[in-house]
Amino acid sequence: MKYGRTYNFSAGPATMPEPVLEEIRDEMMNYRGSGMCVMEMSHRSKVFQQIIDEAEADLRELMGIPDNYKVLFIQGGATLQFSMIPMNLMKNGKAVYIETGAWSKKAIAEAKKVGEVIVAASSKDKNYTYIPDCSDLDIPEDTDYIYICENETIHGVTWNKLPNTKGHVLVSDQSSMFLSRPCNVADYGLIYGGVQKNVGPAGLAIVIIREDLIRDDLTNLPIYLQYKTHADAGSMYNTPNCWAIYVCGKVFKYLKSLGGLGEMEKINIAKAKVFYDFLDQSKLFKGTVVPEDRSLMNIPFVTGDKDLDAEVIAYTKAAGFENLKGHKSVGGLRASVYNAMPIEGVEALVECLKKFEAEH
Repeated sequence: MKYGRTYNFSAGPATMPEPVLEEIRDEMMNYRGSGMCVMEMSHRSKVFQQIIDEAEADLRELMGIPDNYKVLFIQGGATLQFSMIPMNLMKNGKAVYIETGAWSKKAIAEAKKVGEVIVAASSKDKNYTYIPDCSDLDIPEDTDYIYICENETIHGVTWNKLPNTKGHVLVSDQSSMFLSRPCNVADYGLIYGGVQKNVGPAGLAIVIIREDLIRDDLTNLPIYLQYKTHADAGSMYNTPNCWAIYVCGKVFKYLKSLGGLGEMEKINIAKAKVFYDFLDQSKLFKGTVVPEDRSLMNIPFVTGDKDLDAEVIAYTKAAGFENLKGHKSVGGLRASVYNAMPIEGVEALVECLKKFEAEH
Protein backbone atom coordinates (compact mmCIF):
# COMPACT_ATOMS: atom_id res chain seq x y z
CA MET A 1 0.00 0.00 0.00
CA LYS A 2 1.27 3.47 -0.92
CA TYR A 3 0.91 6.90 0.72
CA GLY A 4 0.85 5.34 4.20
CA ARG A 5 -2.59 3.84 3.46
CA THR A 6 -4.05 1.22 5.77
CA TYR A 7 -5.80 -1.98 4.77
CA ASN A 8 -9.45 -0.96 5.09
CA PHE A 9 -11.86 -3.86 5.70
CA SER A 10 -14.92 -1.61 6.08
CA ALA A 11 -18.29 -2.87 4.83
CA GLY A 12 -18.96 0.50 3.18
CA PRO A 13 -17.95 3.13 2.31
CA ALA A 14 -15.15 0.78 1.42
CA THR A 15 -11.68 0.60 -0.05
CA MET A 16 -11.25 1.76 -3.65
CA PRO A 17 -8.80 0.57 -6.34
CA GLU A 18 -5.61 2.63 -6.00
CA PRO A 19 -5.15 3.14 -9.78
CA VAL A 20 -8.64 4.69 -9.83
CA LEU A 21 -7.85 7.00 -6.91
CA GLU A 22 -4.61 8.09 -8.61
CA GLU A 23 -6.45 8.87 -11.84
CA ILE A 24 -9.08 10.89 -9.94
CA ARG A 25 -6.32 12.78 -8.14
CA ASP A 26 -4.68 13.66 -11.45
CA GLU A 27 -7.96 15.00 -12.85
CA MET A 28 -9.09 16.75 -9.67
CA MET A 29 -8.20 20.35 -10.58
CA ASN A 30 -8.78 20.17 -14.32
CA TYR A 31 -10.81 17.34 -15.84
CA ARG A 32 -9.42 16.69 -19.32
CA GLY A 33 -8.87 20.32 -20.23
CA SER A 34 -12.30 21.48 -19.07
CA GLY A 35 -10.65 23.85 -16.59
CA MET A 36 -12.70 22.49 -13.69
CA CYS A 37 -13.22 19.51 -11.41
CA VAL A 38 -16.11 17.12 -12.15
CA MET A 39 -17.58 18.23 -8.79
CA GLU A 40 -17.91 21.74 -10.19
CA MET A 41 -19.29 21.16 -13.65
CA SER A 42 -22.88 21.40 -14.83
CA HIS A 43 -24.68 18.08 -15.20
CA ARG A 44 -26.17 19.59 -18.36
CA SER A 45 -22.75 20.10 -19.96
CA LYS A 46 -21.51 18.06 -22.92
CA VAL A 47 -18.52 17.01 -20.80
CA PHE A 48 -20.65 15.44 -18.09
CA GLN A 49 -23.06 13.89 -20.60
CA GLN A 50 -20.08 12.05 -22.04
CA ILE A 51 -19.08 10.86 -18.54
CA ILE A 52 -22.51 9.37 -17.77
CA ASP A 53 -22.92 7.90 -21.27
CA GLU A 54 -19.52 6.20 -21.06
CA ALA A 55 -20.24 4.91 -17.56
CA GLU A 56 -23.47 3.32 -18.72
CA ALA A 57 -21.89 1.84 -21.86
CA ASP A 58 -19.03 0.31 -19.85
CA LEU A 59 -21.42 -1.14 -17.26
CA ARG A 60 -23.57 -2.63 -20.04
CA GLU A 61 -20.48 -4.25 -21.55
CA LEU A 62 -19.21 -5.56 -18.19
CA MET A 63 -22.51 -7.18 -17.22
CA GLY A 64 -23.78 -8.01 -20.70
CA ILE A 65 -26.95 -6.02 -20.01
CA PRO A 66 -29.59 -6.76 -22.69
CA ASP A 67 -31.00 -3.87 -24.75
CA ASN A 68 -34.46 -4.18 -23.15
CA TYR A 69 -33.10 -3.15 -19.73
CA LYS A 70 -32.64 0.43 -18.56
CA VAL A 71 -29.69 1.49 -16.40
CA LEU A 72 -30.65 4.16 -13.86
CA PHE A 73 -28.40 6.16 -11.53
CA ILE A 74 -30.62 7.15 -8.59
CA GLN A 75 -29.82 9.03 -5.39
CA GLY A 76 -30.98 7.77 -1.99
CA GLY A 77 -28.77 4.69 -1.88
CA ALA A 78 -30.09 1.13 -1.64
CA THR A 79 -32.42 2.09 1.23
CA LEU A 80 -34.66 4.19 -1.04
CA GLN A 81 -35.06 1.12 -3.25
CA PHE A 82 -36.67 -0.78 -0.36
CA SER A 83 -39.65 1.57 -0.91
CA MET A 84 -39.39 2.33 -4.64
CA ILE A 85 -39.54 -1.33 -5.62
CA PRO A 86 -42.94 -2.14 -4.03
CA MET A 87 -44.32 1.29 -4.98
CA ASN A 88 -43.49 0.65 -8.64
CA LEU A 89 -43.79 -3.11 -9.02
CA MET A 90 -46.78 -4.06 -6.82
CA LYS A 91 -49.52 -4.08 -9.46
CA ASN A 92 -51.59 -6.67 -7.59
CA GLY A 93 -50.38 -5.48 -4.21
CA LYS A 94 -48.59 -8.73 -3.39
CA ALA A 95 -44.94 -9.81 -3.28
CA VAL A 96 -42.90 -12.75 -2.00
CA TYR A 97 -39.74 -11.98 0.00
CA ILE A 98 -37.01 -14.34 1.20
CA GLU A 99 -35.58 -13.34 4.59
CA THR A 100 -31.86 -14.12 4.82
CA GLY A 101 -30.46 -11.34 7.02
CA ALA A 102 -30.65 -7.75 8.22
CA TRP A 103 -31.08 -6.11 4.80
CA SER A 104 -33.82 -8.38 3.43
CA LYS A 105 -35.54 -7.91 6.82
CA LYS A 106 -35.44 -4.10 6.39
CA ALA A 107 -36.75 -4.42 2.82
CA ILE A 108 -39.65 -6.57 4.08
CA ALA A 109 -40.61 -3.94 6.66
CA GLU A 110 -40.76 -1.21 3.98
CA ALA A 111 -42.68 -3.35 1.46
CA LYS A 112 -45.32 -4.12 4.11
CA LYS A 113 -46.20 -0.40 4.11
CA VAL A 114 -47.16 -0.69 0.43
CA GLY A 115 -48.88 -4.07 0.08
CA GLU A 116 -49.08 -7.69 1.16
CA VAL A 117 -45.73 -9.35 1.80
CA ILE A 118 -45.41 -13.14 1.96
CA VAL A 119 -42.16 -14.31 3.57
CA ALA A 120 -41.93 -17.62 1.73
CA ALA A 121 -38.64 -18.73 3.31
CA SER A 122 -36.44 -17.52 6.15
CA SER A 123 -33.17 -18.45 7.84
CA LYS A 124 -34.02 -16.53 11.01
CA ASP A 125 -34.22 -19.83 12.92
CA LYS A 126 -30.42 -20.16 12.76
CA ASN A 127 -29.60 -16.46 13.02
CA TYR A 128 -29.29 -16.02 9.24
CA THR A 129 -26.27 -18.31 8.88
CA TYR A 130 -27.50 -20.08 5.73
CA ILE A 131 -29.63 -19.59 2.58
CA PRO A 132 -32.91 -21.56 2.76
CA ASP A 133 -33.88 -24.03 0.05
CA CYS A 134 -35.95 -22.08 -2.49
CA SER A 135 -36.34 -24.73 -5.16
CA ASP A 136 -40.08 -25.19 -4.55
CA LEU A 137 -41.55 -22.10 -2.91
CA ASP A 138 -45.27 -21.64 -2.32
CA ILE A 139 -45.85 -18.66 -4.65
CA PRO A 140 -49.41 -17.35 -5.20
CA GLU A 141 -50.19 -16.91 -8.90
CA ASP A 142 -50.92 -13.18 -8.52
CA THR A 143 -47.53 -12.42 -6.92
CA ASP A 144 -45.96 -9.35 -8.51
CA TYR A 145 -42.34 -10.28 -7.82
CA ILE A 146 -39.96 -12.39 -5.71
CA TYR A 147 -37.37 -10.41 -3.74
CA ILE A 148 -33.95 -11.51 -2.48
CA CYS A 149 -30.91 -9.82 -1.00
CA GLU A 150 -28.30 -11.74 -2.98
CA ASN A 151 -25.46 -11.02 -0.55
CA GLU A 152 -26.18 -10.07 3.05
CA THR A 153 -23.47 -7.61 4.12
CA ILE A 154 -23.99 -8.04 7.87
CA HIS A 155 -24.58 -11.79 8.12
CA GLY A 156 -22.16 -12.78 5.34
CA VAL A 157 -24.38 -15.19 3.38
CA THR A 158 -24.67 -15.24 -0.40
CA TRP A 159 -26.92 -16.94 -2.95
CA ASN A 160 -25.06 -19.38 -5.19
CA LYS A 161 -28.28 -20.66 -6.76
CA LEU A 162 -31.18 -18.32 -7.49
CA PRO A 163 -34.67 -19.23 -6.22
CA ASN A 164 -37.14 -20.98 -8.49
CA THR A 165 -39.54 -18.08 -9.13
CA LYS A 166 -41.96 -20.26 -11.15
CA GLY A 167 -42.16 -17.65 -13.89
CA HIS A 168 -42.47 -14.60 -11.63
CA VAL A 169 -40.23 -11.52 -11.75
CA LEU A 170 -37.04 -11.78 -9.66
CA VAL A 171 -35.79 -8.65 -7.87
CA SER A 172 -32.33 -8.67 -6.31
CA ASP A 173 -30.44 -6.38 -3.96
CA GLN A 174 -26.84 -6.92 -5.09
CA SER A 175 -25.35 -4.01 -3.13
CA SER A 176 -22.44 -5.81 -1.50
CA MET A 177 -21.61 -8.22 -4.33
CA PHE A 178 -22.33 -5.99 -7.33
CA LEU A 179 -19.73 -6.60 -10.09
CA SER A 180 -17.88 -9.18 -7.97
CA ARG A 181 -18.73 -12.02 -10.36
CA PRO A 182 -20.52 -12.54 -13.70
CA CYS A 183 -24.27 -12.02 -13.66
CA ASN A 184 -26.89 -13.16 -16.17
CA VAL A 185 -29.05 -10.04 -16.10
CA ALA A 186 -31.86 -11.74 -18.07
CA ASP A 187 -32.55 -13.95 -15.01
CA TYR A 188 -33.86 -10.86 -13.19
CA GLY A 189 -36.56 -8.25 -13.66
CA LEU A 190 -34.67 -5.74 -11.53
CA ILE A 191 -31.19 -5.63 -10.01
CA TYR A 192 -30.00 -2.80 -7.80
CA GLY A 193 -27.09 -1.89 -5.59
CA GLY A 194 -25.83 0.92 -3.43
CA VAL A 195 -22.42 1.67 -4.93
CA GLN A 196 -20.47 2.51 -1.75
CA LYS A 197 -19.35 -1.06 -1.13
CA ASN A 198 -17.86 -2.37 -4.34
CA VAL A 199 -17.93 0.44 -6.87
CA GLY A 200 -17.73 4.07 -5.73
CA PRO A 201 -18.54 6.74 -3.15
CA ALA A 202 -21.76 6.76 -1.12
CA GLY A 203 -24.98 8.45 -2.21
CA LEU A 204 -25.94 6.55 -5.35
CA ALA A 205 -27.80 3.38 -6.30
CA ILE A 206 -27.59 1.74 -9.70
CA VAL A 207 -30.89 0.19 -10.82
CA ILE A 208 -31.04 -2.18 -13.79
CA ILE A 209 -34.68 -2.69 -14.72
CA ARG A 210 -36.44 -4.54 -17.54
CA GLU A 211 -38.36 -2.03 -19.64
CA ASP A 212 -41.74 -3.79 -19.39
CA LEU A 213 -41.67 -3.24 -15.59
CA ILE A 214 -41.51 0.55 -15.97
CA ARG A 215 -45.07 1.78 -15.49
CA ASP A 216 -46.75 4.96 -16.73
CA ASP A 217 -49.96 4.58 -14.70
CA LEU A 218 -48.54 5.65 -11.33
CA THR A 219 -49.85 9.20 -11.51
CA ASN A 220 -50.39 9.47 -7.73
CA LEU A 221 -46.85 8.38 -6.88
CA PRO A 222 -44.43 11.30 -6.23
CA ILE A 223 -42.57 11.92 -9.45
CA TYR A 224 -39.09 11.25 -8.08
CA LEU A 225 -40.21 7.81 -6.83
CA GLN A 226 -41.27 6.62 -10.30
CA TYR A 227 -38.75 4.59 -12.32
CA LYS A 228 -40.31 6.09 -15.45
CA THR A 229 -39.13 9.56 -14.39
CA HIS A 230 -35.49 8.44 -14.24
CA ALA A 231 -35.69 6.26 -17.36
CA ASP A 232 -37.26 9.02 -19.48
CA ALA A 233 -34.75 11.63 -18.30
CA GLY A 234 -31.63 9.49 -18.68
CA SER A 235 -31.09 9.66 -14.88
CA MET A 236 -31.08 13.48 -15.10
CA TYR A 237 -34.55 14.46 -13.94
CA ASN A 238 -32.78 16.47 -11.26
CA THR A 239 -29.07 17.00 -10.62
CA PRO A 240 -27.69 13.47 -10.23
CA ASN A 241 -24.81 12.47 -7.99
CA CYS A 242 -22.32 13.57 -10.64
CA TRP A 243 -19.24 12.79 -8.59
CA ALA A 244 -20.31 9.23 -7.73
CA ILE A 245 -21.25 8.51 -11.36
CA TYR A 246 -17.83 9.79 -12.49
CA VAL A 247 -16.00 7.58 -9.97
CA CYS A 248 -18.14 4.53 -10.79
CA GLY A 249 -17.30 5.05 -14.47
CA LYS A 250 -13.60 4.91 -13.58
CA VAL A 251 -14.14 1.66 -11.66
CA PHE A 252 -16.02 0.12 -14.61
CA LYS A 253 -13.03 0.87 -16.87
CA TYR A 254 -10.66 -0.54 -14.24
CA LEU A 255 -12.65 -3.80 -14.09
CA LYS A 256 -12.58 -4.02 -17.89
CA SER A 257 -8.79 -3.57 -17.80
CA LEU A 258 -8.52 -6.57 -15.44
CA GLY A 259 -10.37 -8.71 -17.97
CA GLY A 260 -13.95 -8.31 -16.78
CA LEU A 261 -16.13 -9.97 -14.17
CA GLY A 262 -14.95 -13.53 -14.86
CA GLU A 263 -11.41 -12.51 -13.95
CA MET A 264 -12.64 -10.51 -10.96
CA GLU A 265 -14.48 -13.58 -9.66
CA LYS A 266 -11.31 -15.70 -9.86
CA ILE A 267 -9.43 -13.08 -7.82
CA ASN A 268 -12.26 -12.90 -5.27
CA ILE A 269 -12.45 -16.68 -4.87
CA ALA A 270 -8.68 -16.89 -4.27
CA LYS A 271 -8.83 -13.99 -1.80
CA ALA A 272 -11.73 -15.37 0.23
CA LYS A 273 -10.13 -18.84 0.27
CA VAL A 274 -7.10 -17.42 2.10
CA PHE A 275 -9.35 -16.16 4.88
CA TYR A 276 -11.76 -19.10 5.08
CA ASP A 277 -8.88 -21.63 5.08
CA PHE A 278 -7.47 -19.77 8.08
CA LEU A 279 -10.83 -19.76 9.90
CA ASP A 280 -11.35 -23.48 9.23
CA GLN A 281 -8.06 -24.44 10.88
CA SER A 282 -8.06 -21.83 13.65
CA LYS A 283 -8.76 -22.89 17.24
CA LEU A 284 -9.60 -19.36 18.35
CA PHE A 285 -11.56 -17.85 15.43
CA LYS A 286 -14.71 -19.34 13.91
CA GLY A 287 -16.67 -18.37 10.81
CA THR A 288 -20.41 -17.92 11.42
CA VAL A 289 -21.83 -19.06 8.05
CA VAL A 290 -22.32 -22.59 6.69
CA PRO A 291 -19.52 -23.23 4.14
CA GLU A 292 -21.78 -23.62 1.08
CA ASP A 293 -23.40 -20.18 1.57
CA ARG A 294 -20.34 -18.13 2.53
CA SER A 295 -19.98 -14.72 0.95
CA LEU A 296 -16.86 -13.86 -1.06
CA MET A 297 -17.30 -10.24 -0.01
CA ASN A 298 -18.23 -10.12 3.70
CA ILE A 299 -16.68 -12.55 6.16
CA PRO A 300 -18.15 -12.48 9.69
CA PHE A 301 -16.21 -14.37 12.36
CA VAL A 302 -16.04 -14.61 16.16
CA THR A 303 -13.86 -15.71 19.06
CA GLY A 304 -16.93 -16.49 21.15
CA ASP A 305 -15.93 -13.88 23.75
CA LYS A 306 -16.98 -10.21 23.47
CA ASP A 307 -13.97 -8.92 25.41
CA LEU A 308 -11.59 -10.96 23.28
CA ASP A 309 -13.29 -9.68 20.11
CA ALA A 310 -12.63 -6.12 21.34
CA GLU A 311 -8.98 -7.04 21.95
CA VAL A 312 -8.70 -8.36 18.39
CA ILE A 313 -10.10 -5.09 17.03
CA ALA A 314 -7.58 -3.01 19.01
CA TYR A 315 -4.70 -5.36 18.12
CA THR A 316 -5.41 -5.35 14.36
CA LYS A 317 -5.97 -1.57 14.32
CA ALA A 318 -2.58 -1.02 15.93
CA ALA A 319 -1.08 -3.22 13.20
CA GLY A 320 -2.65 -1.10 10.41
CA PHE A 321 -5.89 -2.97 9.70
CA GLU A 322 -9.06 -0.87 9.91
CA ASN A 323 -12.77 -1.56 10.43
CA LEU A 324 -12.82 -5.18 11.56
CA LYS A 325 -15.57 -4.65 14.12
CA GLY A 326 -18.74 -6.60 13.35
CA HIS A 327 -22.00 -4.72 12.77
CA LYS A 328 -23.54 -3.40 16.00
CA SER A 329 -26.60 -5.64 15.50
CA VAL A 330 -24.58 -8.88 15.58
CA GLY A 331 -21.27 -8.00 17.26
CA GLY A 332 -18.20 -10.13 16.65
CA LEU A 333 -15.78 -9.40 13.83
CA ARG A 334 -16.11 -8.94 10.08
CA ALA A 335 -13.69 -8.53 7.21
CA SER A 336 -15.17 -7.08 4.01
CA VAL A 337 -12.91 -8.09 1.13
CA TYR A 338 -14.46 -6.29 -1.81
CA ASN A 339 -13.03 -6.18 -5.33
CA ALA A 340 -10.54 -3.43 -4.45
CA MET A 341 -9.00 -5.26 -1.46
CA PRO A 342 -5.73 -6.78 -2.74
CA ILE A 343 -4.94 -10.39 -1.83
CA GLU A 344 -1.85 -9.08 -0.05
CA GLY A 345 -4.14 -7.28 2.39
CA VAL A 346 -6.00 -10.50 3.21
CA GLU A 347 -2.74 -12.45 3.59
CA ALA A 348 -1.32 -9.77 5.88
CA LEU A 349 -4.47 -9.77 8.03
CA VAL A 350 -4.39 -13.56 8.34
CA GLU A 351 -0.75 -13.38 9.49
CA CYS A 352 -1.75 -10.76 12.07
CA LEU A 353 -4.62 -12.91 13.36
CA LYS A 354 -2.35 -15.97 13.52
CA LYS A 355 0.08 -13.96 15.63
CA PHE A 356 -2.76 -12.86 17.94
CA GLU A 357 -3.90 -16.47 18.28
CA ALA A 358 -0.39 -17.66 19.12
CA GLU A 359 -0.16 -15.01 21.86
CA HIS A 360 -3.54 -16.04 23.32
